[in-house]
Amino acid sequence: MDGAYDGAPTYAAVASHGEADIEVVIPPPVTAVLSADAECNPTQRDKLIAVIAERGRLAWQAETGYGQRALVETAMGRYKGIIGPKLRARSAGGQRAEAIAGVAVLNRMLSAGRPNSVRKSAMAS
Repeated sequence: MDGAYDGAPTYAAVASHGEADIEVVIPPPVTAVLSADAECNPTQRDKLIAVIAERGRLAWQAETGYGQRALVETAMGRYKGIIGPKLRARSAGGQRAEAIAGVAVLNRMLSAGRPNSVRKSAMAS
């Protein structure tokens, strides 16, 4: 569960990269509370908790694109299951080419198995 990553060490690791505009998109647990400094100096986590409390968790997920995470996890699981869990090439260029080839194969396999759906208008009774 992503909530396991919600905490000071994760936010500190993100902040250590020196980018002030990195948005952490980790849902806090339902039991999360604001920090003691939330009134005068809110942290990114405090702002996140406030937004979820104000608009709701589902609205927050829609606003941040959090649902994309599940789609990415599914795609990576599919890639690892069909192509393999690791790259075999040693050089960065070879790994890049291997990944591109794997994605092309996976896309072709998926398009071959995807049905061509056509919506028919309602029939007159």
